[in-house]
Amino acid sequence: MTADAVPWLVFAVLVAVLLVVDLVVLGRRAEVMAPRTALAWSVLWIGFGLSFSLAVWAWRGAASAQEYLAAYLIEESLSIDNLFVFMLVFGGLGIALRYQRKVLFWGILGAMVMRGAFIFGGVAAMERFHWVMYVFGGLLLVAAVKMLRSQQIAIDPAGNPLVRLARRICPVDTGYRGNRFTVRHPAFMLTPLALALVAIESADVVFAIDSIPAVLAISSDGFVVYTSNICAILGLRSLYFALAGSLERFRYLSAGLAAVLAFVAVKMLLGDVVHVPIYASLGMIVTCVGGAVFYSMARTRRDRAAAGKGPVMPPEAVPATALGDAVDAE
Repeated sequence: MTADAVPWLVFAVLVAVLLVVDLVVLGRRAEVMAPRTALAWSVLWIGFGLSFSLAVWAWRGAASAQEYLAAYLIEESLSIDNLFVFMLVFGGLGIALRYQRKVLFWGILGAMVMRGAFIFGGVAAMERFHWVMYVFGGLLLVAAVKMLRSQQIAIDPAGNPLVRLARRICPVDTGYRGNRFTVRHPAFMLTPLALALVAIESADVVFAIDSIPAVLAISSDGFVVYTSNICAILGLRSLYFALAGSLERFRYLSAGLAAVLAFVAVKMLLGDVVHVPIYASLGMIVTCVGGAVFYSMARTRRDRAAAGKGPVMPPEAVPATALGDAVDAE
């Protein structure tokens, strides 16, 4: 075994152990994950993601560790958009709360495989064709403009092309059969959980088109890019249940994320002319994302105080809760 293969092997073993813990410890519990429990697990996942930078430091040096932290923060921040998509997909398909955890587990596992293919393809393309860097930079600028102009995420699972294709290929059982993805009733049929999984996986492909070029603008080291991506999405399931009831408090996060995407796009486009130190990139990411989160929470608190109202569930989350409770009552 070569020395370069050791970090990959160690990381693969760590991820496998964490996935087994997630599946065995969390997956065997039938009840809905309480927000406090989900928050505790989210802290553990984020702690793992941040502390893994020490391993990168030991294997690759201080510069690579800084690149890892910058890439991880970008991915972790952009993953909040994934949480909005999860909420809207589950709401649109009426997936019960107690079944959402299984869909998210397999959705995240599939995302790990797809993103690995995207990352290694992107790294190989940049190494072989220098002009690909400008293509990625242009994609990031377009993504930044779209994120800045969008006021509300519109997700229609029923209109998803892959969901429509799945419906054409296989009949769909409109009811639930526990937490199963397929049933025989009497013929082979898909369940709404399977459609939700297809919608989530296809949405992650779209997000990967934005997020992976952003990380490639920070580092061209495949190990740094891949590990930062995986560490950021490992805790998405817990983070979803921790923040699902308060996602509306991050209403201005898209502006901060748009600024980050625009920054890394310019960094990539001008990479041959201007060298931006990694610590400057890291500071820019922390400032934009942290400032957007702080302003969002402060503005939301002030608006609620002015209206004399307490916490309110976002309108998009109501169908998921209502339909989920209805299914649980069956």
